[in-house]
Amino acid sequence: MNIALIAHDKKKDDMVRFATAYKPIFAKHTLFATGTTGLKIAEATGLEVHRFCSGPLGGDQEIGAKIANNEMDMVFFFRDPLTAQPHEPDVTALIRLCDVYSVPLATNMGTGEVLIRGLEHGDIEWRNVVHGKTEKFTEE
Repeated sequence: MNIALIAHDKKKDDMVRFATAYKPIFAKHTLFATGTTGLKIAEATGLEVHRFCSGPLGGDQEIGAKIANNEMDMVFFFRDPLTAQPHEPDVTALIRLCDVYSVPLATNMGTGEVLIRGLEHGDIEWRNVVHGKTEKFTEE
């Protein structure tokens, strides 16, 4: 699965703790992140993370493009709802794209816990149908 990891400044430490706690699960997938978030996760965990620009410089939009091209399977976007974001329209657009393309999205650690456990247990395998990879389903 292709997984995006994004966090607003005040949520970056939470994202790093989350990625560290679930490193064995994330290690089985391809990770993408906005600039600083990706750097912090890679440094803390040793996981390989494909980094885009920082969010305000277009990273949110780069991830949005992957969603629109059906190249992203899940998004963990730990948002800071108490701080105004100068690129809020980009954030809103990214969330909208997740809804349009049925990409699972966690905007906080609570929902992140549910999604990561679902990923661990294979509950997100339906995304393979979206990619035309149905062999896993026909075997069962």
